[in-house]
Amino acid sequence: MPFLLVTGGTGFLGSALVRRLVGEGKRVRVLDNNSRGRASRLQDLQGRFEYVEGDIRDPAAVDRACAGIDIVCHLAFVNGTEFFYTKPDLVLDVALKGITNVLESSIRHRVPELMVMSSSEVYQEPKVVPTDESVALSIPDPLNPRYSYAAGKIISEIVALNYGRDHFKRVTIVRPHNVYGPDMGQEHVIPQFVARLKALQQHPSDPIPFTIQGTGRQTRSFVFVDDFIDGVMIVLERGEHRGIYHVGTFEEVAIESVAAIVAEHFGRPIQIVPGPPADGGTNRRCPDITKMLKLGYQPRFSLREALPGVVRWYDEHSHVPADERVVQR
Repeated sequence: MPFLLVTGGTGFLGSALVRRLVGEGKRVRVLDNNSRGRASRLQDLQGRFEYVEGDIRDPAAVDRACAGIDIVCHLAFVNGTEFFYTKPDLVLDVALKGITNVLESSIRHRVPELMVMSSSEVYQEPKVVPTDESVALSIPDPLNPRYSYAAGKIISEIVALNYGRDHFKRVTIVRPHNVYGPDMGQEHVIPQFVARLKALQQHPSDPIPFTIQGTGRQTRSFVFVDDFIDGVMIVLERGEHRGIYHVGTFEEVAIESVAAIVAEHFGRPIQIVPGPPADGGTNRRCPDITKMLKLGYQPRFSLREALPGVVRWYDEHSHVPADERVVQR
């Protein structure tokens, strides 16, 4: 049975992956310092996985975590759009030192397989939508701090794929496209919409004016976290060496429609008020997931089906301290 290391394993995506791996009887080790993650996400699994507390930027901690491992799933990163603008130096520090330490320790311990979690942000404004894995990656403006995240992901991909030529039996790249679910953190559009609409419930008139970035007609393709983890497991099982895979859905949705679904939970109509667009934001994003479909991936949840439950979770947990929040799966 392979022994898997999940870096960033107490984060939103990392903990979901750990939960699935442990549930399927896999041997799992987690590396995290809980700077962005939270150990309580895995509290009910205590004793069923190993835990190394440490910073991905610390070579000694990464080296301890990689010893005896068969597959490294590298998820440790600084996520959340607001951090791209406010802490670009931290985003890049974690990205560059993280992938360097993971590669060096994996090679030292002769780890045969590596999976790197990338991002749809590597495309910025893609020229083709739906976007397949062959579309060119880009950094439109090196002076814009938003692109710190995309740059870190692009570098991580390139380094991993090229080290994979000689040092690994298999390297795979996963590019998530707007994963959502309970307990994803407040730095994302869906929980922010919930918090704002909850605060506006005392507004005296209908419809409630609701200001968003841009016109609201910008689109994204959201994938529910359970579907996303299904895709990751398929890549771990069947992905080819130096293969790159989009995990998401073909369902392209306007942001104003996302806001409307959130508003339905509160029973109040809203009127979208266009605001200044985010500097460096993307107008359209939707992945071509044909490669994943050929591997047997099939998303089960539409946004209309899964989002109301996520909105309800955020509404019900808004008063609960982060360390005490529990996700039932």
